[in-house]
Amino acid sequence: MAGDSSFDVVSKVDPQEVENALNQAYKEIDQRYDFKGVGASIEKSGEAILMKANSPERVKAVMDVFIAKLAKRGVSLKSLEYGEPQPSGKEYRLTATIKEGISQEIAKKLTKLVRDEGPKGVKALIQGDELRITSKSRDDLQETMALLKGADVEADLQFTNYR
Repeated sequence: MAGDSSFDVVSKVDPQEVENALNQAYKEIDQRYDFKGVGASIEKSGEAILMKANSPERVKAVMDVFIAKLAKRGVSLKSLEYGEPQPSGKEYRLTATIKEGISQEIAKKLTKLVRDEGPKGVKALIQGDELRITSKSRDDLQETMALLKGADVEADLQFTNYR
């Protein structure tokens, strides 16, 4: 393997940016007139973000505010996973989580993409929730990076440890 170049494909989110987006969303929801009297709130609950309001429409509006704040802070929306509003007593709740790491399913899809469409001699190896791409040619690695950037996967991909 000496002489080979490589890079890692990861999916990470800056937790401080998520925290900042959450704080901004909280302030906006607290101040907006259309959220007064509807029980609208957003808070961190363990690893999840919990949104509440008195109707499915209002809780989705809370979610929209949070999504806008994430986007403004450069957090990819592919990193956000959320369901549908669920009734809970007199309110509706919506839980969202921030996904980090590349799932096995996505990692397999990416390795297949590299194998099928990438330059010959480029190897992809799954390492936990990351992917290591190696090749003797740095040009092939650049080409593979471009291929992966265009991949249609449900993960925000970053490239690290390029050497």
